[in-house]
Amino acid sequence: MNLRPVVIALTLALALTQLPPPVAAQSAAPVPTLAPIIKRVSPAVVNIATRGTIKQRGPQNPLLDDPFFRRFFDVPPGGGMRERQFQSAGSGVIVDSKNGYVLTNAHVIENASEITVTLQDGTDLKAEVVGSDTPSDVAVLKVKQEGLVQLPFGDSGRLEVGDYVVAIGNPFGLQHTVTQGIVSGLSRSGITDGYEDFIQTDASINPGNSGGALVNLRGELIGINTAILSRSGGNIGIGFAIPANMAKNVMEQLVKYGAVKRGLLGVSVYTVTPDIAQSLGLKDTSGALVSEVVPGSPADGAGIRPGDVITSINGQNVKSNTDLQNSIGLLRVGDKVDVSYIRDGKPRHVMAVIAETPADAAARDSEDDREAAPDLHRGLIGAQLTDAPNAGGVQVRSVAAGSPAALAGLRANDVIVKANRTLVGNLRNLREAARGATSLVLTVRRGNTALLIPLR
Repeated sequence: MNLRPVVIALTLALALTQLPPPVAAQSAAPVPTLAPIIKRVSPAVVNIATRGTIKQRGPQNPLLDDPFFRRFFDVPPGGGMRERQFQSAGSGVIVDSKNGYVLTNAHVIENASEITVTLQDGTDLKAEVVGSDTPSDVAVLKVKQEGLVQLPFGDSGRLEVGDYVVAIGNPFGLQHTVTQGIVSGLSRSGITDGYEDFIQTDASINPGNSGGALVNLRGELIGINTAILSRSGGNIGIGFAIPANMAKNVMEQLVKYGAVKRGLLGVSVYTVTPDIAQSLGLKDTSGALVSEVVPGSPADGAGIRPGDVITSINGQNVKSNTDLQNSIGLLRVGDKVDVSYIRDGKPRHVMAVIAETPADAAARDSEDDREAAPDLHRGLIGAQLTDAPNAGGVQVRSVAAGSPAALAGLRANDVIVKANRTLVGNLRNLREAARGATSLVLTVRRGNTALLIPLR
């Protein structure tokens, strides 16, 4: 019997029994991820869908430019204007879950007669407009829903170039898209015609992101995405967001007053250039150079003069004329403001009281300039009315989405000319016609057409 194969087999078996046990798969080493932050904040970011009507000029027949032709065929003025239905989409951020307040851009809901807010779980909610401020491009909506998740405000004043940020929104209809980048610049201006102090970021922002959240790595809201620079309409790495501090300030006024009633300091200013700083003996180019003071304005009464350089407002440094515009633009009429400035190389400061703008003062002094619609008729709740300028009737200045006025069919810029067959020349006439009436049939002029709108 050959024992060699047996010995080899026993030796191999023994060797196998002495091998070390298999190494257990080690758990993957932790890697950097934004997932926990995104999971926490995403439920507060919503989709906003709007419907409405806009007026636009259609193809124009050259004959319509001929006054004789227009008179002969009785073509009304503005005959080339047409109404077009539109749908659009944007984003928003829930910032107050208790009251259901949603922060977004004013341009997202512009001309909208119907606004729908869609939560992350797909729930659709009808929204009403609490207030909208075009100069700052901030709007506040309100929805009714239990269990909402809100995004806390961060301090955008502490941001620095290079800080990491995350943009969350609904670009091109892609729900809850997340992009990441850094703060590329601060206090950007010259992008729009309104109040500007933009955060610039390279986090991808595209159409549909407007009104969405710009979030820091603590999961705090530090900006509302609002604009991009692009030649093609897509992202090229230059996006802008309204600082959270500005958006919060505007929101508080919209919630409390329904509008932002900006005041007036009464100065025209320039940014301080190096040449100006040298000629005035200034240490740097910070501040806003006063070029003109409006007679009788708060600045005039406080003793501010042309040539003064305003350096701070209420203790906040003024770096440029845009800084001053933003600081004053966020104050309300009657607010006291501490103005620090330099005159002849010496620092000074005065107290001034913000006043109404001339346009606001004229509107306040005009009789029956605005009327609380509920005082007229329940069917007018949600409509803001005023005497129609340069024509008889009552103009509808705005209509809150989902309100009785909106459901009845009233739209912004409609002009009410009759109520129950009674001619309406102004708000006083409308009030008299509506007194005691349970139902009201309005004759409304909308563009070049007239229509009847019944209210109950």
